[in-house]
Amino acid sequence: MNLISAHIPTLWLWLLWPLAGLLFHGIWRRAHWRMLGDRANLNVFAAACVVVLALWSIQAGVRPGLNFHLLGATVLTLMFGPWFALFGLGLVLAIVTLFNGEFAAYPANLLIMAALPVGLSWAIYRIVDRGLPNHLFIYVFLNGFFGSALAVSAVGLASTGFAALAGAYPLAYLLDNYLPFYLLMAWSEAFASGMLITILIVYKPEWVATFDDRRYLHGK
Repeated sequence: MNLISAHIPTLWLWLLWPLAGLLFHGIWRRAHWRMLGDRANLNVFAAACVVVLALWSIQAGVRPGLNFHLLGATVLTLMFGPWFALFGLGLVLAIVTLFNGEFAAYPANLLIMAALPVGLSWAIYRIVDRGLPNHLFIYVFLNGFFGSALAVSAVGLASTGFAALAGAYPLAYLLDNYLPFYLLMAWSEAFASGMLITILIVYKPEWVATFDDRRYLHGK
């Protein structure tokens, strides 16, 4: 999405910045920082953030503030849990913001492009984990494929609504020229996320915090 500062009414910042502050407070309080004390875990986390940064750098757009790129939020959530996924996406967005200079847009982009897809991906994982059998296909398809597609679709809907309410672009224009492309991109995100998660749980299951081969593979 990558909203630009000019699209955000000044009054909205009084709400968005405190919300972003609350989010980072939650990350600080809830994330298990000891995990990064292990050099191997730190290397995997740093590498994952670099890959996501590369994905965010490859983007296309129709107008200023209406950009498209893969998110990687679902994969980060499944690999590290919600709080480290939020932390990683926050770092990636901070780097992107330093380069584009859209500092006032940081909290809106953080909430829509990080908090929303991570929260939705984690909710789907918890529902699947609690309500369905522990099966490899269920884990990959519902969490990797379906979860990522739904997360990106939600980001597209939220960004469309935000841009329309902020008066950045008319709703009719967004519905015709922006939202359809975002919904189509959800399939690309689903395919990429599902394939990556499949590869990780086959070759490096220890890198995926939400996957336990004793539950999903043994005896199946």
